[in-house]
Amino acid sequence: MLEVKNLTVKIGDKMVLRGVSLNVKYGTIHAIMGPNGSGKSSLAYTIMGREGYEVVEGDILLDGESILGLETHERTLKGIYLGMQDPPALPGVRLSTLILAAANKRLGEAELTKVKDPSIMRNMRTTASELGLSLELLQRETNVGFSGGEKKRSELLQAVLLKPKVVILDEPDSGLDVDGIKKVAEYVRRFREEGKAVMLITHYARLLKHVAPDEVTVLIGGEVVARGGAELAYAIEEKGYAAAKEWRK
Repeated sequence: MLEVKNLTVKIGDKMVLRGVSLNVKYGTIHAIMGPNGSGKSSLAYTIMGREGYEVVEGDILLDGESILGLETHERTLKGIYLGMQDPPALPGVRLSTLILAAANKRLGEAELTKVKDPSIMRNMRTTASELGLSLELLQRETNVGFSGGEKKRSELLQAVLLKPKVVILDEPDSGLDVDGIKKVAEYVRRFREEGKAVMLITHYARLLKHVAPDEVTVLIGGEVVARGGAELAYAIEEKGYAAAKEWRK
């Protein structure tokens, strides 16, 4: 289980999270909702240990152990994956090479770009096709010239192949059409069925209508203002974030 306990975070002099607490249990989907600037992405970046996000108070635990002292790559090796809202371009690094190196690192291999297990490449091609990614895209530089939808599918492809314990997806439906959203939802449900802990960050309930989250937490101004089940997300979709005031934390 991923636990966030009374987390207060600042970037420089700006406070971005204030006393945030939540749990993401294995085999569940925990949706994090909130308007722009509410702290959703800051929460994800802090969990991953991104530079510049200073934890003033609180703790983050994975399976009961604090990860605050770990670097980002160490948190990844512990089994946490973040699909970013706007993943950066990596000129000179093929998408297939990136995935292969990350998978080999998780397996403890010394030669990160050597194919020792052919099934990794087979699974990469099969999953890419299922996600609607062309095989040609696997040979292109990561996110260089990718459309918004291709970036999202690429992030999801990595989440599938790297087999993390905790999957954090930041706005995975942005830039996708209706069919793309349904495909993302299919894999998010699959993550839950496989026993992974899923944190799903979104503005809207359109994706949540396809995945039925087990728990919903609403952030506004860096604080938890409401918590409930899937019905909370639907109420926000109908009435806006004013509906959050009707719910207790």
